[in-house]
Parts: sequence; C-alpha cells; structure tokens
Amino acid sequence: MTTALPLFPLNSVLFPGLVLPLNIFEQRYRALMRDLLKIPEDTPRRFGVVAIRDGRETAQTSTGLPESAHPAGTGPAAGFGADPMASFYSVGCIADASTIRERTGAAGGPAASGASGGAGADTGEASPEEDEAAGDGPGYEVLATGTTRFRLHSVDAGGPYLMGEVEELPEEEGDGAGALASGVLRAFRGYQKRLASARERTLAAGQELPDDPSVVSYLVAAATILDTPTKQRLLQAPDTATRLADELKILRRETAVIGKLPSLPAADLTRDPTSPN
Repeated sequence: MTTALPLFPLNSVLFPGLVLPLNIFEQRYRALMRDLLKIPEDTPRRFGVVAIRDGRETAQTSTGLPESAHPAGTGPAAGFGADPMASFYSVGCIADASTIRERTGAAGGPAASGASGGAGADTGEASPEEDEAAGDGPGYEVLATGTTRFRLHSVDAGGPYLMGEVEELPEEEGDGAGALASGVLRAFRGYQKRLASARERTLAAGQELPDDPSVVSYLVAAATILDTPTKQRLLQAPDTATRLADELKILRRETAVIGKLPSLPAADLTRDPTSPN
C-alpha cells in the first residue's frame, strides 16, 4: 500500500528515532512548512527525508543570470535534474515535525535563496501566497524526528514542492539480532574510546545505550562517522540482524583504522544531520 508524502531531500541520511534540526529558507520548503502548519498540533506533521544520490541540497542562485532566468529555488525539482527520482536513493525515512517555528528578524540566508527578512517582510500587508510569488516570506526553524522507513516509488514535481509515492517498510528483526546487538554495543564502546583518544578527549562516563536491537542498529548507524552511501546501505538493510552484522564489521574496521591515524581533522562535520536550507 502506497501513500503520497511531501519530500525533503538532504545530503545526509535520517534514521528512525533520530532527531533532525532544519533551518528552512528556500521557497519550496517554506511552502511545505506552511502546509504542515495547517495540520493540527495533535496530528503527525509528516514529510519524507530522502538522501541525495546525485544533485544539490539547495538550488543554485541566479546571480549574474539574465532577468528572464528562472528564479533560484522556486522550482520544486531545482538542483535535481530532469528526473528527480533518479537523483534520490530509493529508501528514505519519514520525519515527524514536532516543532515548526517561524523565524523573525534578520534574514538567515542569502536573499537569492529566498531568505526571510527581506524588504517589506514586516509590513503585515502581503499574504503568504503573495510573499511566495515575490520570493519573500518567513523562514522556519524545524525540529523533526525520524519515525519509519519507506520505499520511494515515484516523484511528482507538479506542485510547489516535491511529492513522493511511498510505501512504508516494516522493521523485521531477523535471526540472532539480540546477540548481534550485544556485540555491536561492545564494538561501539571500543570505537568511541578510540575516537575520543584520537581527538584527545575523554569519553563521557555514565552514557546509557539502549538494548533494543533495532534501536541499537539505528543509533550506531547514525553515530558512526561514515559516508552517505554506507549510511544509506545501513538504512535499507532488509532486517535488523543484517544491519547489525554489517555494523559489527564496520566498527571493527573503523576502530582499527583510527588507531593508525595521528589525528581526525574536522570529523564532527560528518556527523550532524542538519541542513543549511
């Protein structure tokens, strides 16, 4: 069974149970947030996060282009080519926006990208639709949480933002997930200690890690420093046991590699699932 869901493409992978902060300024995603705000607060405000395989998270600016050029960020598929479906990975994660806060004051980004706080933004006279047409209007600070994986079947670029036809994916445990989770937690502890040593930091004492195999699998996938294709592979694993077995190999390999490196410059830059949008 499939359902239609707004899409939010990112250059990172969202996992179920993980928090996703977003800073919204592009016109297409402002339109999405306005529509989500129309949903009652006691009802999930859901959208689908998909990792970008080939494309840009934000649309290119139109600085220096002729006046007849299409304004930056106004097309729902801007940055993703003629076939957005081909630009995204086929498995994503549904996000539930628990907080959507309109940003006030100075612009949070370049005017060409549709940032809030532009001329006339505080007059109170223009409707949201008129602001949208002018490329102005408020930006938003959003806090969402990953909930459920989905498979993306098709992408519709006919509206103000991308819509996807998606099928929710159940989380199957698989054989031996419990034992694998225990092994992954031990390996993850070793990885954390080696990482802290490489950064010349101390590991925080008293950290409690979950014991539910699926929660362990997603937490470790999100917390380990990996590239997007590897994280995507973990997200779309057929069951928890397969994901944990893959993580065990990855953790052992990464721990060994870290032990041979003199330092890890800017490693934190690969860990935060935030969007400049």
